[in-house]
Amino acid sequence: MRISLDADTDTDGASRTVMTEGPEWSLVLRPPVLATRGGLWLRADRLEIHLGVEEDFRPARKAHPGILVEDLDGLANRLTDRGITVIWDDNFPGHRRFYAFDVLGNRLEFLQSIQD
Repeated sequence: MRISLDADTDTDGASRTVMTEGPEWSLVLRPPVLATRGGLWLRADRLEIHLGVEEDFRPARKAHPGILVEDLDGLANRLTDRGITVIWDDNFPGHRRFYAFDVLGNRLEFLQSIQD
């Protein structure tokens, strides 16, 4: 799965360090023709996130990708260990989920299916 999110022009600077310092993310090298546009591509397991530079960047505070994970509690612990706040939400039948915001302010939803 690939998700595209907007990012500010600093994505190649401080944001890159924060977003890639966790063990779960690896930096994806972009084709040279795309690398000149700025931004950042990251991969974890089967998920790839493309951050594209937007001059008039505004974080997506409401719209968000929903990312299905196998170990929701483990992810929540890793994020909180890194100082990222997780906001639990019990209002989606059949799933456990929480929201978090990336370092750019984009809202992300992480969920795990509840097995009967």
